[in-house]
Amino acid sequence: MSQQSLPIHSAVNMRSFPKIFLLLVLMKSCSAAPAVTSDRVETDPELTAGYFEGDMIMNEDRNGMIDETYRWPNRIVYYFINSYIDQEHRNHILRGIRILEANSCLIFKEATSDQPYYVNVTSEPGGCYSYVGYLNRVQQLNLQNYALDTGCFRLGTIVHEFLHALGFYHQQSTWNRDEYVRIDEENIQDGMEHNFNKYDNETVDNFDEEYDYGSVMHYSSTAFSKNGKMTIVPLVEGAEEIMGQRLQMSDADINKLNTMYRCPRKV
Repeated sequence: MSQQSLPIHSAVNMRSFPKIFLLLVLMKSCSAAPAVTSDRVETDPELTAGYFEGDMIMNEDRNGMIDETYRWPNRIVYYFINSYIDQEHRNHILRGIRILEANSCLIFKEATSDQPYYVNVTSEPGGCYSYVGYLNRVQQLNLQNYALDTGCFRLGTIVHEFLHALGFYHQQSTWNRDEYVRIDEENIQDGMEHNFNKYDNETVDNFDEEYDYGSVMHYSSTAFSKNGKMTIVPLVEGAEEIMGQRLQMSDADINKLNTMYRCPRKV
């Protein structure tokens, strides 16, 4: 499937489509690699943690990622990886952190015992989840124990949860999402409709980036589906193939992060 074969919708971020789609194809065709598909299984731990939109723990008084109060001061993110997490999994978490550092001007520092605020990385049952944005206190980011490159320990999922901690919402929550996707409520699990709320542009900022089907922050097309059918139907043909990918940050993800934290880097 080439980019040219897709109907071109105005203001759609297609820059990452060919690159991420190719990675998905390569992962599917490589028998030695874990299977990666755009259809997330029902037990996807990002969706079953039971928090807001599956994996986001919200503060009642927060105003969303547009509010600079929730940015990490001086672009320094303190973290602590609990000692019961084995070295192999600890190293994988650090790989996710290094990806964020390599693509921004953020600095991640391991918290000392007297550090009053930091991301407390745990590995408890209950899925993958994080508080959203800087809270000026200890805030949990949980990655339930899975084999490397599966479940919460997919590298893209680790990055996804840290992006929540940095202030990111899910891509499909953006104020103008109805221009790019259609939410099919008939296919959504009963009681899960709230996970598809959208927010106004005073709460969620796109930071001058176009809607990005290939964002590491996008739900899959079948998120919270009760019947295996699409709950999020893209208005660009074929975009469902990359929605929900957890392989890497897209170009737009990188640009949003750098704009949010006033880093000079752009891709």
